[in-house]
Amino acid sequence: MAKKKKSYYTKNDKATASGISFAAKEAYNLLRTNLFFSFSDDVKCHVIGVTSTISSEGKSLTSANTAMAMAEAGKRVLLIDSDMRLPTIHKKLGFKAAPGLSNLLVGMNDVEKAIYRLEDKGFDVMPAGNTPPNPTELLGSARMEKLLNGLSAHYDYIIIDLPPVTIVSDALVASKYLSGVVFVVRGGRATTSELAEAMRQLEFSNVKVLGFVYNSAEGAKNNNYSRKYSKSYGRYYGA
Repeated sequence: MAKKKKSYYTKNDKATASGISFAAKEAYNLLRTNLFFSFSDDVKCHVIGVTSTISSEGKSLTSANTAMAMAEAGKRVLLIDSDMRLPTIHKKLGFKAAPGLSNLLVGMNDVEKAIYRLEDKGFDVMPAGNTPPNPTELLGSARMEKLLNGLSAHYDYIIIDLPPVTIVSDALVASKYLSGVVFVVRGGRATTSELAEAMRQLEFSNVKVLGFVYNSAEGAKNNNYSRKYSKSYGRYYGA
């Protein structure tokens, strides 16, 4: 990797805005501390996946804010959007989706063109790239492993925003590259049986669950809307 990156200042920031509440900021700082204590120092770079049972549980917001919290602690951090079917990180941080991860996995050689340096946040971002017809195969490819191995030499932590576990197999395919997974649960979204199925799939794939983030307890009151929305969202994942 070349040393020079594209410098960028976030616009229309919907993920790590300075207006984040004190309580939320402290919660992310606590998550950061827990993650730091989850690993030994004998590994140079830790690759952490962030996923959920189904859509709209807050995994992308958690990914972005965790990356920022780690950067504030002086760590070199790269946030990768691997949800190539329905990417949101670029929208939340206010820039284009491509070039990005998918472009690198189909042969683009210049890694630096797919990485943004967020000067106002202190961490780097690799967006999802153009939507490919075969995201599962790309995530499980030797090129993905080679890419992460190369990036690991330049960062202390790589945070990967993964697709939901029970909708597509992408997160499970990518799990072989991960040091562990942070699992996001939103009140009123996934049912107990769906969450249990997600845990079963992660256990079957030998994924280390580092911990859980619980969002929006009041959302449980609006479960009927959530279930209706989930059916519509599933179309984007081919469900």
